Amino acid sequence: MNSIDNLLHEDRRFPPTPEFTAAAIAQPELYEAAASDRLAFWADQSRRLLHWHEPFTSTLDWSNAPVVRWFGDGKLNVAYNCLDRHVLAGHGDRVAYHWEGEPGDTRAVTYAELTTEVKRAANALAALGIGHGDRVAIYLPNIPEAVVAMLAVARLGAIHSVVFGGFSAESLRARIDDAQAKLVITADGGWRKGKVFPLKPTVDAAVAGDSPVEHVLVVRRGENAVDWSEKDVWWHDAVGTASDQHEAEAFDSENPLFILYTSGTTGKPKGILHTSGGYLTQAAFTHENVFDLHPETDVYWCTADVGWITGHSYSVYGPLANGATSVMYEGTPDTPHPGRWWELIEKYKVSIFYTAPTAIRSFMKLGGAIPAKFDLTSLRVLGSVGEPINPEAWVWYRDIIGGGRTPIVDTWWQTETGAIMVAALPGITTLKPGSAQVPIPGISIAVVDDDGTPVGRDEGGLLVVTEPWPSMLRGIWGDMDRYAETYWSKFESQGYYFAGDGARFDHDGDLWLLGRVDDVMNVSGHRLSTAEIESALVGHSAVAEAAVVGAHDETTGQAVVAFVILRSEYAELEDASAVLRAHVATAIGAIARPRELYVVAELPKTRSGKIMRRLLRDVAEGRDIGDTTTLADASVMSIIAAKYASTPKSDD
Repeated sequence: MNSIDNLLHEDRRFPPTPEFTAAAIAQPELYEAAASDRLAFWADQSRRLLHWHEPFTSTLDWSNAPVVRWFGDGKLNVAYNCLDRHVLAGHGDRVAYHWEGEPGDTRAVTYAELTTEVKRAANALAALGIGHGDRVAIYLPNIPEAVVAMLAVARLGAIHSVVFGGFSAESLRARIDDAQAKLVITADGGWRKGKVFPLKPTVDAAVAGDSPVEHVLVVRRGENAVDWSEKDVWWHDAVGTASDQHEAEAFDSENPLFILYTSGTTGKPKGILHTSGGYLTQAAFTHENVFDLHPETDVYWCTADVGWITGHSYSVYGPLANGATSVMYEGTPDTPHPGRWWELIEKYKVSIFYTAPTAIRSFMKLGGAIPAKFDLTSLRVLGSVGEPINPEAWVWYRDIIGGGRTPIVDTWWQTETGAIMVAALPGITTLKPGSAQVPIPGISIAVVDDDGTPVGRDEGGLLVVTEPWPSMLRGIWGDMDRYAETYWSKFESQGYYFAGDGARFDHDGDLWLLGRVDDVMNVSGHRLSTAEIESALVGHSAVAEAAVVGAHDETTGQAVVAFVILRSEYAELEDASAVLRAHVATAIGAIARPRELYVVAELPKTRSGKIMRRLLRDVAEGRDIGDTTTLADASVMSIIAAKYASTPKSDD
């Protein structure tokens, strides 16, 4: 059976207000221009959004697919586009970042100050032997120096590999060795959950023995004691004494910009490679149009750590290319109190807020009384990124955080795509809770069966990208065969990129994500989406979060097993398992009713907030629990496994 069954429907609609539409950056003409001539559209956007030191004459070269070149004969400098040109245009006094440390220390960094610091850092890196094409690993907290480090590397035409400052020494070493990084930039430590989390000892372990790393550049942040070796250099010594004069050299549009390693799977990490001109074009275009950015007046906050692709594209490169003012926060959303994020929105008068469904559902669990204590009226656009957002979380987000008036842009994209691929444009699109909606202008996608044939409306299938796009990955670092096999082999004859996600177009042509294909269950011959069952569960007033997996069943092939977190006010709900199993049967159908349902305190999540369903599948199928090194809290799985083992199983 090729298609994925579509069982859940959503009828609520939220059109843009006339006032929002009248002032919106994106107008319907964007779609018309992209449909008329897609390549001319992207060329026009790139020329409008970026400064090219040497203008391009070739827009796309797809003759050696899946190797691609965008704007291939043009030259630019990514850091110059993010910094120097804004200062030269007279915007040097505009704040680039309102930074807040977890303990409450603050910095307001202007474009002029950020430009000067990046020039100093570029000179310091050059003095440490970093040049064009060299790789630099960055292992830092969410502090301004992380942005400075990324841009300094980019300014030199080198390649950065940012590793989230919570990965183990073993994980860090694997990434350093794969990229053959010459330099690591880290900190003594960073603040997390009310205390300093040490970072340099992890780097010391990662570069011990035979390592390509020649120097370790250390930012003083945590003031924690650290060991020191001949490789180590203090940031304030190297950068603080460097010249603030540095000319930005132009590099080819296809000059590699960064490697970002995917996590959460076993085996060798995949180093996703992104280059310069195409990536920056789409990051800037989507940041401007999806979020309706007015850089002169908006204050924008993407809550992602810079160590993830969302942080790269929508905390650093997209906002800075557009001259935006951003908020950057070092710590966790519940420290020092559970209203910390809302406090910061009130303090900095944030107008555009972009976060993950996992965070939204966590706040739902705590209830609306906490955000109600803060003035959130500055918000005018809300965004969602990561896993598909279920309709009830979408509506809660709009009503409680957005005051019942803000549009929500639910964005679909991946580390591999580099930038947003599917999203509403808030001044144009009539919003549907839970739907990612439509491809952005210039992006071509389809939903197909296993043979690559498009499926009908309201039929589930496989999500593919049918035409190359500017910010697409350029390969897997050091392994182009793996790149071709992983992303292009399934639909090689059609030339489609397979995203690994299931999806459907509804009768209006709007896209609904059905979760990862490996999260699709086959129950009695029906292919059921975990995302739809999770959405039905969260649709019950008692449920804050849910994760669903398929477990082997001798009768049905696979059976639905659900793990849920209850909202605080329903913590003592009697017979919650039976109530919620019956709710799914009513909302979707008896075929989707979980065989087993477990109420848990927490779900296993990576540090970026994604639920690790494969670990729950291990529990549900009685296997030893797999690798938990990427979890934010590995103890969660031990608690869940113990609960599963001690709970009687359902007979029906």
